[in-house]
Amino acid sequence: MKKFLLIPSLLLMTHLGAAQVKLPQILRDSMILQRDQPVKLWGTAAANEKISIAFKGKKYRTTADAHGHWQQLLPPTTAGGPYQIDITASNTIQLHDILFGDVWFCSGQSNMVHQLNVHDVTYADEIATDNLPQIRQFLVPNAANLFGPQSDLNSGSWKPATSNDIRQFSAVAYFFAKQLHGQYKVPIGIINASVGGTPVAAWTSTEGLAAFPAELATIAGNKDTSKQLKPLPPAPAVQDAGLTAATKWFSPDFQPTGWRTINIPGYWEDQGLKNLDGVVWYFREISIPPGMAGKSAKVFLGRITDADELYINGAKVGNTTYQYPQRRYAVPAELLKPGLNRFVIRVSNYNGKGGFVPDKPYCIFAGNDTVDLKGTWQYKVGAVFPPTAPDAPKPPTQAIMQPTALYNAMVAPEINYAIKGICWYQGEADTFHPNDYTKLLPALISDWRRKWQQPNLPFLFVQLPGFMDYNYLPTESNWAALREAQLKTLAVPNTGMAVAIDLGEWNDIHPDNKKDVGERLALLARKIAYHEDILASGPLYLSAEATGNKITLRFSDTGNGLGTVDAGAPATFEIAGVDKKFVWAEARIEGDKVVVWNNAVAAPKYVRYAWSDNPVNPNLINSAHLPASPFEAGIR
Repeated sequence: MKKFLLIPSLLLMTHLGAAQVKLPQILRDSMILQRDQPVKLWGTAAANEKISIAFKGKKYRTTADAHGHWQQLLPPTTAGGPYQIDITASNTIQLHDILFGDVWFCSGQSNMVHQLNVHDVTYADEIATDNLPQIRQFLVPNAANLFGPQSDLNSGSWKPATSNDIRQFSAVAYFFAKQLHGQYKVPIGIINASVGGTPVAAWTSTEGLAAFPAELATIAGNKDTSKQLKPLPPAPAVQDAGLTAATKWFSPDFQPTGWRTINIPGYWEDQGLKNLDGVVWYFREISIPPGMAGKSAKVFLGRITDADELYINGAKVGNTTYQYPQRRYAVPAELLKPGLNRFVIRVSNYNGKGGFVPDKPYCIFAGNDTVDLKGTWQYKVGAVFPPTAPDAPKPPTQAIMQPTALYNAMVAPEINYAIKGICWYQGEADTFHPNDYTKLLPALISDWRRKWQQPNLPFLFVQLPGFMDYNYLPTESNWAALREAQLKTLAVPNTGMAVAIDLGEWNDIHPDNKKDVGERLALLARKIAYHEDILASGPLYLSAEATGNKITLRFSDTGNGLGTVDAGAPATFEIAGVDKKFVWAEARIEGDKVVVWNNAVAAPKYVRYAWSDNPVNPNLINSAHLPASPFEAGIR
C-alpha cells in the first residue's frame, strides 16, 4: 500500500522540480471566462518560481509555493473580447481569443450527454445554418477516480458553435445557451461534464456524502486496493451459427433456406420466440429504385434491443453495441444496385424483449427517394444464451457508478473555474431508490455550492420526462416517485426545475425533443440567475383542501390562470381515501385552482397528478403553456 502511494508522489516531485509554468487543461485558447466576477488563473511551475501575468495592459505577479502550485485572481471584467493573456515565468504561455461572458456548468446523465449530432435529423436546420462563435463548449472527457479528487483533466479544449464543431455540443446545453446568448447578447460558455447511466452519488464529493454512511463505507472500501474487486473470468463463448457456418449468413452467396417470417418493427418475444436471449438474424431482399442506385444513402433502423450489425450486399454498413441510440447508418456510394439488394441484420439481446422497437423510423433514403423497411422479413436464431444461474457471481460495479468517482475525475478539476450557474439533467439511474434521491440531490447541490464557494449558486435541473409503457389504471411508479423527489428539491433556495413530463417518448429513454428542455432551462435561468420578472415554470402544487367529497388544489406559477393543452378537462388526476386505493378523478379548473372528485370516494384524503412512469395525458398548463409538475399529496 505504501509503495502504491509513494511512487506517484515521487513522480510529482520530479515533474515539478524541473517544471516550467503549466496550466490546467480547461485554461486554454478560446475559453470563455465568467464576466463581472474575480477570475482565478492557476497552474504549476517550479517551486518558488515567480510568475507574471499580463492582461489588458496590466501585469499581475505571483509566486509558486514550495510544491510548485500557484494561482492569481484577475479583477472582474465586463462581457467582451477577444483578449490575450500572457503568463511568463521561465517560459511564456500565450492564451488567445479569450472572451468574457457567462459560464454554465452542465452535468448529468446521457440526456445531457446527447449531442446535436445524435439528433441530426430533428435539428438538421440548426446544424446546417447556426453560426454562433460566441457560444463555446468545453467537453470534459469521461473518467472516473476512486481514490480522490484530481487536480486536472487528461484532455479537452474549447470549441465554438460553428461549422462541424456544433455537432459535438450537448443538445440540451446548446439550446439553453442559444436562448441566453440571444437574450443578453453576451458570450455563453458551457462546461459539459456528463456520463450516461450514472447515479447522483457518483457526482458528489466525499464531504458531500457525509450524511450517508453506506456511501462512505463504499468509498472507504474502494480506496483499499487489497479489497479491489477483480473482473470475473469471461463467460464461455456461445457459438453463433450465422458466423460459424461455411457460408456466413451475411454473405451475398448465402441462401436462407427454411427461415421463418417475422415483422419489423416488433419484438421477437411477441412473435413466437418466447423468453429468448440470444442472437437472431433477419434477412430481406429490398428493391432499390434506379434513382437510388450507386448513391450514398442513409438507413434508419429505429431503435433495437440490444445490439445490432447491419449488412447490405455482404458489406457491413454499421453496428451499435447497446439499445438506446437510434440507428442511423451511412451507406457508401456504389454499394446499392438497382433492383433487389440483400439486407441482413444481426440482433443480439441479453435480457428483456429483443428486436425492433415500434414507433420509430425504418427506411433507407437517398436524395428524394425513400424505401420503407417495415414489413415481413425472414429470421433464424443464430445463438441462444444460457440463463444466468441464481448463484452466479455478479460482475463488479463499474467505476463510473461508484460514489465520488465522477466528482473526483470530472468535477473537481473545474472547481477553480468561475461559473454563473449549473444545469443538471439526471435521475434515470436513481429511479430504483427514489426515496434516497430526496436527500441525495439536495446534498449534491450543497456540496457543489461549497466547492465553488458560492452559497447561492443557481442550480437548475430537469424533471424526468415520461418513459415506458402507458398504464390506463392508477398504479405505483418509481419514476413518478423520483419526479416527486425532484419537486421537493425546489425547497432548496435558488433552484429551478424544468418540467418535462410532456416531452418523453414511451419507447426511448433519450427523447428527441431536446430543444424545449434547453429552452425551459433558459427560462428558469432568466428568472433565477438574471432576475427577470417572468413566468418561468409550469404550475407547481401548493396546497390541498377537502370539502365533502371534493378536493380543491392550489398552485403557484399559474400566470393568468390554468388551462389544458387540449382545451378539455384536466386529466390524470387520482384521489383516494384513508385506504390509499387510488381511483381516477374528475377535475375542473377554477381560476388558479383545480377541483377534483370521484363520487365513489366520499372522504378523499390523498390526491396525485400524472403519477405514472409515462402518464397518458398530463394536460394541465399555465397561461405560458408550461406544463404542471406531477405530484402526490395528502390532506391534513
